[in-house]
Amino acid sequence: MCASRIWIKNPQAIFTPDGVDARGGIVIEAGKISEVLAAGVTPSIPCDTNFDARDHVVLPGLINTHHHFYQTLTRAWAPVVNEPLFPWLKTLYPVWAKLTPEALKLASQVAMAELLLSGCTTTSDHHYLFPEGMENAIDVQVEVVNSLGMRAMLTRGSMSLGEQDGGLPPQQTVQSGEAILEDSQRLIRRYHQRGEGAWIQIALAPCSPFSVTEEIMQESARLAAAHDVRLHTHLAETLDEEAFCLERFGLRTVDYLEKVGWLSDRTWLAHGIHFNADEIRRLGAAGVGICHCPVSNMRLASGICPTLELEEAGAIIGLGVDGSASNDASSLMFETRQALYLQRLRYGAKRITPQKVMSWATQGSARLLGRHDLGEIRVGKQADLALFRLDDLRFSGSHDPLSALILCGAERADRVMVGGEWRVVDGEICGLDCERLKVLHREAAKQLVATF
Repeated sequence: MCASRIWIKNPQAIFTPDGVDARGGIVIEAGKISEVLAAGVTPSIPCDTNFDARDHVVLPGLINTHHHFYQTLTRAWAPVVNEPLFPWLKTLYPVWAKLTPEALKLASQVAMAELLLSGCTTTSDHHYLFPEGMENAIDVQVEVVNSLGMRAMLTRGSMSLGEQDGGLPPQQTVQSGEAILEDSQRLIRRYHQRGEGAWIQIALAPCSPFSVTEEIMQESARLAAAHDVRLHTHLAETLDEEAFCLERFGLRTVDYLEKVGWLSDRTWLAHGIHFNADEIRRLGAAGVGICHCPVSNMRLASGICPTLELEEAGAIIGLGVDGSASNDASSLMFETRQALYLQRLRYGAKRITPQKVMSWATQGSARLLGRHDLGEIRVGKQADLALFRLDDLRFSGSHDPLSALILCGAERADRVMVGGEWRVVDGEICGLDCERLKVLHREAAKQLVATF
C-alpha cells in the first residue's frame, strides 16, 4: 500500500474532457491524477486513503485569469457605484494611491480565500499600483499565495503614463520605465517557476493603453520573450479606450497591439469586447488569449465579449472575476454562471451550455496561462479539484448535477484539493481564521477611504 495514494471514489457526477466515464472516481498519487476509473472499476493498486464522493460533484479546480486583489478594499464604494470605467478609475485612483503593504496583504488574503471557497485552485492577479512604499507589492502577494497553498500567476503590472503626459492615472501612481523593467527582471529571477506543477509564476502586465507609454509596452514584450514569460494587459474594454487609442496613437486597439509587439500567443488580454471582424481574425490567427469578465463588463456597462467569434477564429477563451471593485465579488463559480447568462443574450441558449462555460473556467483558462498540466481531470494532470455538494435547498428538485451547479447557483465548494492536498474541508479553509481576517480587512478598508 502506498501512503501517497488517495481514491476519490464513486462521485455523484464528475466533469471530464469529452465526457469520459469517470463514475468510479479518480486516484491521486504524488500530487497528480494517476487513474481515472469507469463505473464499477477499482484502483489497480490499493490506496491507503479513500474519500467517498457519492454526495459530491467533482470538477477540475477552476482557474481565474484576471483579478486585482487590492480592490477588495473598495467594494461597493458609493461614489463609483453608478460610474462607467473612465470616471470610475479617475475617482478610485487617488484612493488606491494610499495603499500600504499591510492593506495589500489583507486584501490579497480575502480575494484568494473567496476564490478558494468558490472552487478556484489557480489564480492570476494583475497588480499595477506601486506608489511610494509599495515597491515590493508582488513579494507581499507571493507570501499570501504560499500561505494559502494555491497556485498563482502574479503579473508585474505597471503604469508609466500619468495625467501630466496625457494618461489617466495621477502622477503619484506611475513609475519610470527603468524602475518597472528592473523590478520585472528581479521578480522573474526570484519567483518564476517553470514546468509541470509550478506553484508561482510571473508575467509582465503593463496596465492599459491609457496608462502606460508605448515604450514600456515594447520593452515589456522584449523582456517577456527574453525570459520566456507571458504578457497580459487590458484591451478593448470600452469605447472610451478605443477613442483614446485613435486620438493618441492614430490606431485602433489591435493595430496598437501589433505595433508594440504583443500580437502573439504569449499574450492574453482582459475583456476583449470591442473588436471588429478583421481584428477578431488577426487575434485568432496569432493565438492570442481573451479573458472574459462578464460580471465586471455588466457592472460597468462595458459590453459583451464576442467569445464564439473569437474561438472560431482561433483565439483562446478563459474566465476572470476581475477586481472586486468592479465585480464586486471574487467567486469564480458565480462568474461562470454569469458567463452562461450573458453569452446566451448574444448567442442563444443552444450554443452556450453549462459544459461550454465550465470548459472556459477550466481548460480555457489553463491555456490562457500557458498551463497544460491544469484544468482537466485526466491521467497525468495535477490533482487540483473542487468538490460541491447538492444538498442545499436551492438544489432541491434538480436533475442534472453539472447543470444544477451553474443554473441553481452553487456558491461554496465543500472540498478543494490543490496538488493532492486538501485546502478546503467541510466548506472551511484549512489553517485560516476567516473571522479574524474579516475584522482586520474591514478596518483596513475603512481607513483607506476615510479621507474621501
